[in-house]
Amino acid sequence: MKLATLKEGGRDGTLVAVSRDLARAVRATGVAATLQQALDQWQHAAPRLDALARALEAGTAAEAFDLDVHALAAPLPRAYEFVDGSAYLPHVERVRRARGAQVPESFYTDPLMYQATSAGFLGPREPVRAISEDHGIDLEAEIVVVTDDVPMAVTPEQAAGHIQLVGLVNDVSLRNLIPGELAKGFGFLQSKPRSALSPVFATPDELGEDWRGNKLHLPLLTHVNGRWFGAPEAGEDMQFDFARLVAHAARTRPLAAGTLVGSGTIANQDVSRGASCFAERRTVEALRDGAPSTPFLKFGDTVRIEMLDRAGRSLFGAIEQRIERQPLP
Repeated sequence: MKLATLKEGGRDGTLVAVSRDLARAVRATGVAATLQQALDQWQHAAPRLDALARALEAGTAAEAFDLDVHALAAPLPRAYEFVDGSAYLPHVERVRRARGAQVPESFYTDPLMYQATSAGFLGPREPVRAISEDHGIDLEAEIVVVTDDVPMAVTPEQAAGHIQLVGLVNDVSLRNLIPGELAKGFGFLQSKPRSALSPVFATPDELGEDWRGNKLHLPLLTHVNGRWFGAPEAGEDMQFDFARLVAHAARTRPLAAGTLVGSGTIANQDVSRGASCFAERRTVEALRDGAPSTPFLKFGDTVRIEMLDRAGRSLFGAIEQRIERQPLP
């Protein structure tokens, strides 16, 4: 089944079930008012939501309506936790090589992960707002999974059973602020503003054979200003699958229902497939030409991130955003 959130009913929106072709929806308030409420009682809510989604697909759902993506908030307008990994080591290896550094051996056995902001997520058509272009505005096209309640110290095998939803995220970065923050030795803060989520999230079973080994085996397509930017294969070169990432996040603490776990920027060894962020493209240029030539995003630029199934249909809907200047208070 596919789920989304309408911009109505308060800060956390109204939960809806969405048809497979993303054309129709029906409010799920008879089951749960919000997606977070559904995740809090997932074992009870999921079968009822699935039945509603099946009725929608069959054309028998009462009060179904045509879906307008502009009416959608992020599926989770805010969440208790968002942790983001860096599971695609080709990206890490290239970035390190470009600055003459070695990749520590631990990177191949222990996932990289940081605590991201989750107090609010941008909807799929909301602009990315920044104070200055000098901050180095970058997109990061990623896959994200959502868990139910995850106990502390689960194994990856156990963690796989706690992955309940899959979607896309534009994990916005301000690249020129990152070096100064990391130099302090305390991680990201100002360099990681709010991220945007895809219009819908889907249960893993909805993805069929393309979800296997706790990975999504399809290209993630990015366009910038209407031009192809990249389509790396998400199922390739992923050092740590999502079950491993969830288990890593839960090693010393439980995860609350509604926790988002990101894959990190998708990148392949084959650079001809393009990039999922400007930092990756600039690194490839630096290694090839001696210096990067592609600038970061500017005000007025547009970004589109989408994943198509093997029949060319959009799985989660597209994240489409314009980069805009944030007025000062």
